[in-house]
Amino acid sequence: MEIGQKIKPGQHAVVIGLGISGRAMLEFLLSREAQVSVSDRRVFSALPQEDQEYLKKNDISFESGGHSKEFLSRGDFVAISPGVSTDLPLLNELREEHIPILGELALAAPYITECVVAVTGTNGKTTVTALIGELLRASGKKVFVGGNIGTPVLNYLLGDERADYLVLELSSFQLESAGSFCPHIGVLLNITPDHLDRHGSMVNYAAAKMKMFVHQKADDKAILCSDDPMCLHVRELLNGQEVYCFGNPASNCAATGNDRKVCITLPDRTDSYELAGTKLDSHTGMLNSCAAILAVSLLGCEKNDIANGLKYFAPADHRLQHVRLRKGVDYYNDSKATNTGAVISALCSFSKGVILIAGGRDKGEDYTVLKEFVLEKVEKLILIGEAAGAIADAMEGTVPVLRADSMEDAVSLAADSAQPGEIVLLAPACSSFDMFDNYGHRGEVFMQAVLALNDDEGRRV
Repeated sequence: MEIGQKIKPGQHAVVIGLGISGRAMLEFLLSREAQVSVSDRRVFSALPQEDQEYLKKNDISFESGGHSKEFLSRGDFVAISPGVSTDLPLLNELREEHIPILGELALAAPYITECVVAVTGTNGKTTVTALIGELLRASGKKVFVGGNIGTPVLNYLLGDERADYLVLELSSFQLESAGSFCPHIGVLLNITPDHLDRHGSMVNYAAAKMKMFVHQKADDKAILCSDDPMCLHVRELLNGQEVYCFGNPASNCAATGNDRKVCITLPDRTDSYELAGTKLDSHTGMLNSCAAILAVSLLGCEKNDIANGLKYFAPADHRLQHVRLRKGVDYYNDSKATNTGAVISALCSFSKGVILIAGGRDKGEDYTVLKEFVLEKVEKLILIGEAAGAIADAMEGTVPVLRADSMEDAVSLAADSAQPGEIVLLAPACSSFDMFDNYGHRGEVFMQAVLALNDDEGRRV
């Protein structure tokens, strides 16, 4: 099977990994009358009951406890979930035998006829993807929003309903094996250190993000952040598509943010949008709005429709989420800030007076990049989790550092020292898996601890 071709009935596909994406690939391949086998690290009995029944019902050959070359090489091609590294030695051996390795985007690409807006970047992907979807809906468009969030694009293709636009959040893991996938508009928000335990280096990480633009044509569009050095480097490598930038007013961009507003400057229109009174009225929200408004403006959405969409949009939980005001102190949950770039973005939303709660499982990042921003914005640093020591060492000579044994302990320490007008911010710079199920679980525990704090009279509020 050649990359970019549709699946032919009877072709044999081996799916590696039966998670959400793997199950979507399995169902899609069967719908195209392919012969399918599945290889998974788990034993059969450890699979969810629903998956066990599905495999039995469809008489699908299953390899458990790992992946063997003998089993995988039976396929005309191998379909891998995003969680499977494309650089596994076994996969490299299969490539040497000319067995294609395809991800979900590569499988979907030949079947997509709709206009595609794809969003990637280290931070902000979910918010910008959801915001673009909301603005298109406010403009009367029929939209599918999915990819790395919500519904896999293959599930959309399996359904009967069709949209005018597909708005897809894409991770570096998905883009690594994207094949001939090509968005009409590709949005790259930023590239800061993340997932280096998977990619090995920033060069490899950036190269994965870059794959979103590889197959774009002259009339396709790339949207990049002019404030991000890695994005500017990507711009130098683009191959002739239309390029638009967003960022601060000094950078002469098509979309700029300043004074709580977003300004769009295109050859056929000049518009401005107020963010005051919306849920996007922050430094991070402004940059996210710049990218989203620019994308839908290029698609011809009207100003009034965009303004209405901004008014009613609310970002997902755990993304600079205001929890409460207590004794003059505001508490914010940014549990999704799982890397240093996201922490910097969060800190830039405040002038100063931040008590920062950080820490978790280390992902191989250089925490010293936070020093400048900690010195400028942070009054006190409270550390939790496995990476507490590494962060403390990196922040030596900056601000007072406290250690906490639990999230509840961290919140209590922050509340005891916070003064009116200050901010208590959870922005971990790490993954959550040392102490929590995921970043959402971590954020919920933080919010519960904050809401459990007593007021001046000792009453729960």
